[in-house]
Amino acid sequence: MFKNRSYQKELLDEEHIPKVMLWQNLKELEFINTYLGGHQITRSALNRLIPLLKKKSSVTVADIGCGGGDSLKAIHHWFISENIKATIIGIDLKPDCIEYATKNCKDISQIQLLCDDFRNVFTSYQKVDIVHASLFCHHFTELEIVEFIKLCKAQKAIFIINDLERNAIAYFAIKWLTKLFSKSTLVKHDAPLSVRRGFKKKNWIAMLKAADIANYSLKNKWAFRHQLIIYPY
Repeated sequence: MFKNRSYQKELLDEEHIPKVMLWQNLKELEFINTYLGGHQITRSALNRLIPLLKKKSSVTVADIGCGGGDSLKAIHHWFISENIKATIIGIDLKPDCIEYATKNCKDISQIQLLCDDFRNVFTSYQKVDIVHASLFCHHFTELEIVEFIKLCKAQKAIFIINDLERNAIAYFAIKWLTKLFSKSTLVKHDAPLSVRRGFKKKNWIAMLKAADIANYSLKNKWAFRHQLIIYPY
């Protein structure tokens, strides 16, 4: 069951999701990212980039698949804490996600939102220094991920990936926890499936090799996630 990835489609990937269901899902994902360490993984990755970022007068960060905008806020607050000037871009294909994120980030003028396919981020913005993807890559095939890694490399953008490890303990734990505490049909269905769609380290290494990436950092993080930093040089 966990040796190979599942390619079963998640409910979140359906085109037409009732707004009330989607927004409940986004609300619970923010809770999961905040209290189960998701945002800390992103902050930890950014901490490792401080020497590079301090050299720039301003930094542009694109959070692809930004959902409800909780990662955008976490990234913004990190840059404020480090006194680094930054523009934070959130891009998502679903208009209802952009609407939710607009409300969620309404008090932060440095955050810009774009309703579009994530692969268009480099055509919409002249220069992106860092691309960030949290709980996003597992929605795609290995080939799609490799092609986007290549695109980031061509655009000289550092790519931070924060995603799930495919692991039996993680699967049964999240299945039990969401059954007990979640009010979201999407979360209850998709959270365990997301783990089955996740990756082993060897999968990431194979994709990095296919994308001709030699300079990267790949670490296991709490709880059952991978932190991957891909350098374009």
